[in-house]
Amino acid sequence: MTSAQIEEPTRQKPLRLWPGVASVVLLWLGRLVLPLFGPVAGAIAAMSSLLFGLAVIVWWAFFSRAPRLERWGGVILMAVALIATRRIAHESLTTAGMGFTFFIYASSVLSLAFVVWAVASRRFSGRLRRTTMVATVLLVCGGWTLVRIDGITGDGAVDFAWRWAETHEERLLAQAGDEPVALAPSPASALAATETQAEWPGFRGPDRDGHVRGVRIETDWSSSPPVELWRRPIGPGWSSFAVHGDRLYTQEQRGDDEAVSCYSTTTGELVWRHIDSARFWESHAGAGPRATPALGEGRVYTLGATGILNALDAGDGTVVWSRNAASDAGGKVPDWGFSSSPMVVDDVVIVHAGKLVAYDLATGDPRWLGPARGGSYSSPHFVTIDGVAQIVMQSGAGTTSVATADGTVLWQHPWAGNIVQPAQTTEGDLLISAGGLTGGLGIRRVAVARAGGTNANAELRGSGGWVIEESWTSTGLKPNFSDFVVHQGHAFGFDGRILACIDLEDGERTWKGGRYGSGQLVLLADQDLLLVVSEKGELALVEAAPDEFTELARFPGVEGKTWNHPVLVDDLLLVRNGEEMVAFRLSLDNA
Repeated sequence: MTSAQIEEPTRQKPLRLWPGVASVVLLWLGRLVLPLFGPVAGAIAAMSSLLFGLAVIVWWAFFSRAPRLERWGGVILMAVALIATRRIAHESLTTAGMGFTFFIYASSVLSLAFVVWAVASRRFSGRLRRTTMVATVLLVCGGWTLVRIDGITGDGAVDFAWRWAETHEERLLAQAGDEPVALAPSPASALAATETQAEWPGFRGPDRDGHVRGVRIETDWSSSPPVELWRRPIGPGWSSFAVHGDRLYTQEQRGDDEAVSCYSTTTGELVWRHIDSARFWESHAGAGPRATPALGEGRVYTLGATGILNALDAGDGTVVWSRNAASDAGGKVPDWGFSSSPMVVDDVVIVHAGKLVAYDLATGDPRWLGPARGGSYSSPHFVTIDGVAQIVMQSGAGTTSVATADGTVLWQHPWAGNIVQPAQTTEGDLLISAGGLTGGLGIRRVAVARAGGTNANAELRGSGGWVIEESWTSTGLKPNFSDFVVHQGHAFGFDGRILACIDLEDGERTWKGGRYGSGQLVLLADQDLLLVVSEKGELALVEAAPDEFTELARFPGVEGKTWNHPVLVDDLLLVRNGEEMVAFRLSLDNA
């Protein structure tokens, strides 16, 4: 009697395939369809992948009618193969942020392959069926050792690449000797370049609100398109620009060195570069600094992703002083790196490094430490409320306001949002957001005043004699990590990957339209115009009107994932991402 004749009676009924097929169909419907509805739906899709992947395991182990050896041998084989693969996979698949993601993707593909194998092999002999099962599992799991992850999109979609493929940063370092260098400015010209106020002194402009004032541009880009002045490769990083005269300042990663770079706005040539021996990398956003430089008093202030705070001469990059803000604040490097853009207020520069820390501009000595209110990827924000100058900071514990002079807490509001900048209405109220990398939860308008004022019935009293009253909470605009702007009684920003507008009277959405991914924008306030940079690097002009969405123009900008904020100074538009930076000349509307 042959082995096949012995085995055949053990399978009294044919394989029950429909539960496995149904589970894997639902799994992949969730994986492909749910992320289209935004980051929160994408997170739900990820969890459903694990759920339906488990359903495939339960089906095979208990309801498939396969022989016991195949049922439990298959379950054990898949578990061992996944664990072993994770141990030898590229680090981008296994680091703190991606370890869970690896199991989501790997189990999804393995579940599909296993069900396809079960359907295709249902009439095979026992030995052939077991052999092909082992081969299927090992081939699928082994395939994950051949790839790496080059980050994620704002919606959480993973960008895969071959493990051996050269990265942009590696190509950039190999060509470093060919980088064009401008003539170094003389001390006299360097001094002259810093005597006046910088046109774009730091993150999101002079008031850190994304507003461009005094500029009107032509909106018919079919007849007057942006003119490319220069295009240069740049090291990875999510910094934007600070601009003064013919100099732009940004931050980037160059191998094992974190760099503060000064380039000519006219030619894009390197003027000077300051190097710190530091490298930050994580698998979601990759390598490089996250913050944007700040200009003030002839100096450029920068915070690196590992916490190095520099004060450099804006003319030639000479180090004036340097501190480790992480050590000063008693904190540790957060999962996605320090992202706080420095802010110059009076005679101090303020950063967030686990706590707000203020440093003396002249000496670099710490002036004061703010309270420990949880981690944050947002930046300090200067506002004046009831005549009192204060620093507002959003973090994992909510929104906190401190006095600019000594860091004393004025008031706190417990609505957690640690990425997007707050904004102030013309009436003086604050707009704060909540959410994180898995998606925004909405925007809340709060009225803040000193006790004894008009808000006597406020719900929350601050420790410094302040009262806070919530006006409304809206889900009509749910910024994730794309900042929003306020204009003429409305807020314009990203609701997930789609642009939207809400009325500041009640928080109701007035329109939603235009898919730009997790992009960024600035407002040309004199022209009622939004200049949008999409997550894919496209440029777009959209009317900042409350009644409907109207896109006026679209134009290719930079290549690749673009999370960096754009800068517009007069007719000069600067755009960058983690691979290249571009300068465009825009036609001005002189009507």
